[in-house]
Amino acid sequence: MAVAPVLKFLTVPAASKHTATVIFVHGLGDTGHGWKPVADMFKVDTALAHVKWLLPHSPIQAVKANMGIEMPSWFDIYSFGFDTTEDEGGMLKSAGMINELIKHEIDVNGIDPSRIVLGGFSQGGTMSLLAGLTGPHRLAGLVVLSGWLPLRHKFKAMASQNAASTPIFWGTGSADPLVKAQFAEDSSKFLIDQVGIPVAKPGEFGGLSYNVYEGMGHATVPKELDELKAFIKKAIPESK
Repeated sequence: MAVAPVLKFLTVPAASKHTATVIFVHGLGDTGHGWKPVADMFKVDTALAHVKWLLPHSPIQAVKANMGIEMPSWFDIYSFGFDTTEDEGGMLKSAGMINELIKHEIDVNGIDPSRIVLGGFSQGGTMSLLAGLTGPHRLAGLVVLSGWLPLRHKFKAMASQNAASTPIFWGTGSADPLVKAQFAEDSSKFLIDQVGIPVAKPGEFGGLSYNVYEGMGHATVPKELDELKAFIKKAIPESK
C-alpha cells in the first residue's frame, strides 16, 4: 500500500485523459495557488490537455534573510546575496519530500517518470534541480525559472546517473535584482562543465536550454511562458 506524501498540494486535473504530469514548485512566500493561473492557462492548449498539474505547498518556517519572519519556504535563506552558508539540511529535507510526491505519482497514478516534468520558480526552481538531478528517477524534463544551483560544493558528487541526460529549460531575467543573471549563468555553466549536461542544440530536444529575458526582473513574462509551454509539449507530448 502506497504511503501518502507528506507535502500538501493543489491538483489541477488534466482536461482529457491523464497521461503526463507537471509538478511545479513555488517560490519563497508563495503557495501552490500562486501558479494555478499558469496551469489553468496551459491546460486550455489542446496539445497539453492530457497533463495534470501538481502544485505543492511548502512548509512554513522562519527565514533569516527576511528578519526571521515565518513564511512558506522550502529552506532557510541566510542572505539574499547568496554569499553565506546554505541551509543544506532544509534543502535535502524538502528535496526528499518532493521526490516522495514524484514516487506517489508513479506508484498510485501509474505515471512513468518519463512522463513527469518537475519545475519551479526561484526557490522552487532550485529545489527542482536538487530533487530532479540527485533523485532516483530519470524525469522527462526539469524547469528552472529565476532559480540557482544549490550546494555547489558537493553537487557533482550528489548528481545521479540520470542527471546528464535530463533535459532542462532554464529561464532568467537580465534585470533580476534577487537572483542576478551572472549567478544564474554560473549555475547553469556548472551543470554543463561539472555534471556533464550538454548544451541544448537548436532544433533538437535535450540538454540544457539557457534563456535570458531582457528587462525581466524576479518574475516571468509572456515570452518565457510561451517558450516553457513549447518545452513541456516536447518533453511530455500527447500519447498516440
